[in-house]
Amino acid sequence: MARNRAGRHAAGRPEAVGYQAHDPSGEEHPELVLDNLVQVVRSTGGIGVVGVYVPQDPRAANEAAKQGRIGFDYGTFFQKGQRMGTGQCPVVRYNRQLRDLIVSGRAQPSFLVSHELPLDEAPTGYDRFDQRMGGWTKVLLRPNAL
Repeated sequence: MARNRAGRHAAGRPEAVGYQAHDPSGEEHPELVLDNLVQVVRSTGGIGVVGVYVPQDPRAANEAAKQGRIGFDYGTFFQKGQRMGTGQCPVVRYNRQLRDLIVSGRAQPSFLVSHELPLDEAPTGYDRFDQRMGGWTKVLLRPNAL
């Protein structure tokens, strides 16, 4: 990822993981993906942040992250003259098109789903996700499940 086929660093890369990034052992490091992107994006290149970052996270890995503060390699980011854009995905713009791709079988996002629950068990699912219980990543809620 660090260099393309011509041996150059990437012009830009997206950050789509967010504040719950973790290392292979499962330890949470909210800065992990940002630090890696600062290293692999070329000087004057751009980083687009669409991963979720929140102003408060009571269960965060450290005190700063609990307050929504994420320390990342800002010195290298500044030195390389990189730029960063942030914001949430405009879901409304894409949701019908994506739904149609899923219904037609052209898109199969099921590999992302870790659990399926009936709608009345949604609070339990959210609680397990919020507690960062192992394996609770994306939950599909089924309104008409028995």
